[in-house]
Amino acid sequence: MRGRTTRTAWALAGGAAALTLLTATGAHAEGRGDIRVVQTVVNKGGNVIVGTTKKVTFPIALTIKDNSGVKGVSDADTFNTAYGWGFFERAGTSCVKKSHTTSVCTVTMTVDPAWIRQSDDMDSNKLAGVWQVDATVKANDGDYWISDRIAEYKVKRASRLTTDASPEPVAKGAKLTVTGKLSRANWEDLKYHGFTGQDVRLQFKAAGAAHYSTVKTVRTGDAGKLSTKVTATSAGSWRWYFPGTTTTARVVSAGDAVKLK
Repeated sequence: MRGRTTRTAWALAGGAAALTLLTATGAHAEGRGDIRVVQTVVNKGGNVIVGTTKKVTFPIALTIKDNSGVKGVSDADTFNTAYGWGFFERAGTSCVKKSHTTSVCTVTMTVDPAWIRQSDDMDSNKLAGVWQVDATVKANDGDYWISDRIAEYKVKRASRLTTDASPEPVAKGAKLTVTGKLSRANWEDLKYHGFTGQDVRLQFKAAGAAHYSTVKTVRTGDAGKLSTKVTATSAGSWRWYFPGTTTTARVVSAGDAVKLK
């Protein structure tokens, strides 16, 4: 669904009263009867990461209950909460009956990065961040429920990170220069650009060790470049680790193994 759809209230048959609720989180819901979305899980609980070329598809799993049984999902939408706009399209919906009263309906969302720029009239990169899910669900007895903001999750720009340590090999006790570059996807031109002003952790794993440890934190400069000097005390691998932000994905570079002379 490219962009948020505006829902119109359904006519209520037989003079039945409509219910309208406003939760503490500001989520709005209205409908008729006892049908409810009791749980919503987006992308199995993970962030949705979008780059510049690869098509992205992810599930939104809705657990729905009604005393007559669940008929299905008639509408589902997801968009950036701050801007009220989105670029994912609904690719399909399937429901699995768990009991007489409960079903899990999975809505599949997808996007090709090439669509993104055409989906809005602003800088599409602004749409990275917190997104929400809205859905309309139906029961077998005619009950329905229109729920806004039943879940929040993050859509992030994909990122890349490189590492290079030199000289190789290095004398024990000598200075080693570790460089790298942090970049992230730009949804406007579908290229990766350097990400400046970000704290990135330099990590080291001694030869034969199982885990990396953080040595220091370095801030990216122009064009997302990283550079620092360390003292080589043992052979091992060096890498950069970026924990990510609300709008940009976490990324870990490949390790660069350095031997001692």
